[in-house]
Amino acid sequence: MIRHAVFVRFKLGLDATNILAALTALKSKIPGIIAISAGVDCSPEGLQRGHTHGFTVDFENAAARDAYLLHPEHQKVGAMIVAAAVGGIDGVTVIDWEMEGP
Repeated sequence: MIRHAVFVRFKLGLDATNILAALTALKSKIPGIIAISAGVDCSPEGLQRGHTHGFTVDFENAAARDAYLLHPEHQKVGAMIVAAAVGGIDGVTVIDWEMEGP
């Protein structure tokens, strides 16, 4: 299983509700997605470095993740995220890692 984690610095005052809804809807549109979780930062640690929102997408395997990256529905949502982020792509941080199955 692959976990894809994304942290975003959305523009001040932006309501990201529609973006997060479009993101979570990808589970029903792209094969190989096990789960999607998204939300607003609520950490009391103060280590967000400007990131206001985060999400994870869990994939069956690396092939499913790779197909997702190229999928037109992901491309649409990704473009929405980048357009709404402070500094465009510079406002987005992504990291993936392999996980053992459930």
